[in-house]
Amino acid sequence: MQPVAIGLLGLGTVGAEVARRIEDRQGAFARRIGRTVIVRKVAVRDPQKPRNVPIPADRYITDPIQVATDPETTLVIELMGGIEPARTAVLAALEAGKDVVTANKALLAEHGAEIFAAARRAGRSVAFEGAVGGGIPVIHAISVGLAANRFAALAAILNGTCNFILSSMARSGLSYAEALRQAQELGYAEADPTLDVDGTDTSHKLAILAQLAFGASVTTDMIPRQGIDTLQSSDIQYAAELGYTVKLLAVARDHRDAGLELRVAPRLVRRGSPLAEVSGPDNAIRTIGEPVGSNLMSGPGAGAGPTASAVLADVIDVIIGRAALTARSLDLWPADAPAPRLCSPRDVRGRSYLRFMIADRPGVLGTIAQVLGQHGVSIASVIQHDPGEDDHPDAPVPLVIMTHPASEADLVAALQAIDFLPIVTPPSIRLGVED
Repeated sequence: MQPVAIGLLGLGTVGAEVARRIEDRQGAFARRIGRTVIVRKVAVRDPQKPRNVPIPADRYITDPIQVATDPETTLVIELMGGIEPARTAVLAALEAGKDVVTANKALLAEHGAEIFAAARRAGRSVAFEGAVGGGIPVIHAISVGLAANRFAALAAILNGTCNFILSSMARSGLSYAEALRQAQELGYAEADPTLDVDGTDTSHKLAILAQLAFGASVTTDMIPRQGIDTLQSSDIQYAAELGYTVKLLAVARDHRDAGLELRVAPRLVRRGSPLAEVSGPDNAIRTIGEPVGSNLMSGPGAGAGPTASAVLADVIDVIIGRAALTARSLDLWPADAPAPRLCSPRDVRGRSYLRFMIADRPGVLGTIAQVLGQHGVSIASVIQHDPGEDDHPDAPVPLVIMTHPASEADLVAALQAIDFLPIVTPPSIRLGVED
């Protein structure tokens, strides 16, 4: 039989790994799908750039649309990243009758409805296992293996860069800047890590998971987002004293009539719990569904190898027809889907970690406790250390409070009132606790 001809958009770190694995795994492809696979054309910015990939230079093309619409190819793999020109190329490929495999979480999070509408019109499939979780088959698990479940909640570590930084800060007492520099030196963080550390990357992935788990057509502007770039090492140390570690979590909960709760933020996770033990650049996704109960998937969440593994699994699924069956049964990003009802902060309840910088004098704790109480927030525990010997007598000192469950709206109002007190140096810090 004729080989399956593929158009590859992008030959960066992941694209090069995919190209190498396609060449190396011809025997495995033949056994699984009965045919070999070739990369017929590749879209690259600079065809003259030396590349350690088994693709002849005459297959390099600078125009991604030409690769996406090549009449000799049946499948397009999009690994350029970003919105444009990836969006235009994917739409052109679908219109030309090609199936698409992509690892582009930003594209799906922001334009999923448009992409899948084009796929339905063309009768083609779009597979995207590599977009979330790297080598963890979370897309397949939620959409196929757990398809019979009604999901109540998910909490996930979805960014390896952030998890490595937080793990280093907790383990070695490094500052955020020191841990980031270490991550960059080891290749876990980009030279410009902004989209990772400010939570944007995690928000894109949460939007995709929300579509799969809850059928909610979510875009990233619907997700409250807080990154780790303003996190202080002292908060990680206090969390450890209280028996917790800090993780950047993507959280989604179905509050039924009250709506869907979505957030990306650093949160305290109790030590010894499964999510707390996920360290370094690994990812993890914990789901709660009915009737299955709680499930945890963890593993390498980024990098060339894990992402290439997911991309090539999608290639096999597309060629044998399994991706098309899954797409039809899921009806992802339907065009007529209403925007999800989002949960009000008044309806979201949970425990919180609070840190105040206060004047070191009698009665301050009582004043803060009174304000919290006036807003319906009760105190579970307190940490207040003696000032250091080298501290100035008038320097503010930290006061750490763990609360009992309270509504998010009440907590926000209480902190705003406390930050106006003359005995407090704002801004106060609040981190949610993931129970």
